[in-house]
Amino acid sequence: MIQVNILEAKTNFSRLVRLIETKEEDHIIVSRHGKPVLKMVSYSNAPIENRIGIAKGKLLCPDDLDACNGEIAALFGGQI
Repeated sequence: MIQVNILEAKTNFSRLVRLIETKEEDHIIVSRHGKPVLKMVSYSNAPIENRIGIAKGKLLCPDDLDACNGEIAALFGGQI
C-alpha cells in the first residue's frame, strides 16, 4: 500500500493505475492535507453468483454444535 497526495495522484495517475493492474500494489490511498480521502483498488468483474456461496460445501458443522449453548449462556449470565 502506498499513500500519495492529490497532486501526485493527478500527475502520476497512469503509473498508479498500472501498479494496481499489475498487482504490485493491492490498493493506493490518495490523501488531501495528509488525510486519506480515496482508496484506489482493482475492479472485480466477477458475477455475483460466483462470489456468494463460494465456500458452500467446504465447511463442516458438527451435529452437536448447539450442545453447549446452555452452559455458554450461563457463563454470560443469561438463560436459554
